[in-house]
Amino acid sequence: MAISINGQEYPLPEDPRTSLLDFLRREARLTGTKKGCDHGQCGACTVMVGGLRINSCLSLAITHEGDEITTIEGLGSLTSPGAMQEAFVAHDGFQCGYCTPGQICSATAMLQEIAAGWPSDATQDLTATPSLTDEEIRERMSGNLCRCGAYPNIVAAIRDVAGAEA
Repeated sequence: MAISINGQEYPLPEDPRTSLLDFLRREARLTGTKKGCDHGQCGACTVMVGGLRINSCLSLAITHEGDEITTIEGLGSLTSPGAMQEAFVAHDGFQCGYCTPGQICSATAMLQEIAAGWPSDATQDLTATPSLTDEEIRERMSGNLCRCGAYPNIVAAIRDVAGAEA
């Protein structure tokens, strides 16, 4: 029984009450994922499970047996950053950096949602592929809070990766 995190297998925790967030930080030693509110309200702990974004603080690690988890460490590194990481740096999409790993994981999954045609509350036409408007991006990223207020730069970084014009 194991969880795959960034392509590496980890044995499930002995304690079934261990959250995925605590498992990532304590047992897998992947500390890029941050503990913010520990109530699923800030998005600092956002990771991807099978390409879908979740708040890892609200999910038990044991429920992810056989799942593929992607954390910020799986999206790039210091020597080889991913496209979204590079865009956050280029557009100054962070200040203190605490929320940045969750923001980047969320933005990466959000672009996949749009490409798959998933509507949001901001989608104007539910029968068409959603447009990558600033309103659409803001709505989809609304679960990820930035206490420093870097939101305009985060939107610019996402638009840059998506190839959309600002």
